[in-house]
Amino acid sequence: MSGLVLYDTRTRAKRPFEPLERGHARVYTCGPTVYSAQHVGNLRPYLFADLLKRALLAEGWRVTHVINVTDVGHLTDDADAGEDKMELAARRSGRRASEIAEEYTAQWLRDRRRLNCLEPEILCRASEHVPQQIAMVQALEEKGYTYRIEDGIYFDVSKFPRYAELAQLDLAGQQRSQRVGDVPGKRHPADFALWKFAPPGVRRQQEWDSPWGRGFPGWHIECSAMSTHYLGRQFDVHTGGIDHLTVHHTNEVAQSECALDVHPWVQFWMHEEFLLFDGEKMAKSKGRVYLLDDLVGHGYLPLSFRFFFLQAHYRKQQAFTDDAMAAADRGYRRLLLQTLPLREVPADGADDPGGRVAAYRARFAEAVRDDLNAPRALAVAVEAARDEALPPAARRALLEEFDRWLGLDLLRAAPPEPPREEDPRIDALVAAREDARSRRDFAEADRIRAALAAEGVAVEDTPAGPRWRRT
Repeated sequence: MSGLVLYDTRTRAKRPFEPLERGHARVYTCGPTVYSAQHVGNLRPYLFADLLKRALLAEGWRVTHVINVTDVGHLTDDADAGEDKMELAARRSGRRASEIAEEYTAQWLRDRRRLNCLEPEILCRASEHVPQQIAMVQALEEKGYTYRIEDGIYFDVSKFPRYAELAQLDLAGQQRSQRVGDVPGKRHPADFALWKFAPPGVRRQQEWDSPWGRGFPGWHIECSAMSTHYLGRQFDVHTGGIDHLTVHHTNEVAQSECALDVHPWVQFWMHEEFLLFDGEKMAKSKGRVYLLDDLVGHGYLPLSFRFFFLQAHYRKQQAFTDDAMAAADRGYRRLLLQTLPLREVPADGADDPGGRVAAYRARFAEAVRDDLNAPRALAVAVEAARDEALPPAARRALLEEFDRWLGLDLLRAAPPEPPREEDPRIDALVAAREDARSRRDFAEADRIRAALAAEGVAVEDTPAGPRWRRT
């Protein structure tokens, strides 16, 4: 039996993980809605899912990992009001929805690769699986779980007694305190769209014929249809952001268990917490976004963001600040520099003085198996890299082994420039020089530069802004 223990949102407990099918772990991850660029907060769920996949592989299992791309059906309001995000983006930009989806899917895939996320076995697009979604809605209709209103075909949550179980919702309280919403005819605030009818007189870019008329699938049905299409009626793990728990994932459970007559549909539900910016969730709607390209433009290495992510447990909120990102970049660069002397050392035949190698391996494995405890695992790897009591071959062997889970390219990344030095006084002088330059006070800018040079500090102007170093 494996020693891997994972936290299951449904049971609110950690428990040992064993795949339903011997030797084969099947995982589904909710992917991006590709109506705009994916920011670093959007990337956190895929770094978490990557750690899960690497942990499953480390246990010796074959892994089938499915990630979807939402390119239709995700409305601007999770309560089934508003417009489709893809259609809205297309109208505002004057472009085809398919072109927008292709552009931002490519950006997301490029960023995943720069962060060393393993490729999914299956990447599926909602727009390419409409027949499967229609078939699942038909199954629900035949079993009496749906009703039709002017707006579309809806799931009746009153027909599914376990609806509140996953997110521990208070449905009675919702019924008393909430309006049914902006969708006339809905019976309960939690009822959700399975198929939406195309608005009369409006020609959408993305719509299909169906047994109920021309329209498009709801957001939730796509994940149920595609995950079961590729992974079977029941599978091992479903991952996603904590923001999906109360609506999207709750609705997935309802429609899947009712359509397929299974319980539980998924053995483990795993959710990662938000990346916070200025104390709030990093979100496009609030203008609080950083792209990975922005971080690279500021001089950070792409994998410095992965190093930053590894410093917090996936079930904990993580604050993104300039200082925290700069510290992560310095920490990652230092770790890479420490590995440089080990790269030419053969790892074969490394001995184990006093059992130190075995102790490091045990501590690292214990951290990974304890619900993917990345901060603890990273700390073990950093400690091993600095442990000069270990023979170089032993250190190399450990880092190579640990990096199969950490994904930091510790023995392969290009040698980095040394991390930037820190000195608040010099930082202030460099900022003052930059301010003088912006005011075209070049005499003052030159004076500050000369004063710094007299102290042995050189200032270099780069596209990412001024940098300083001691000469």
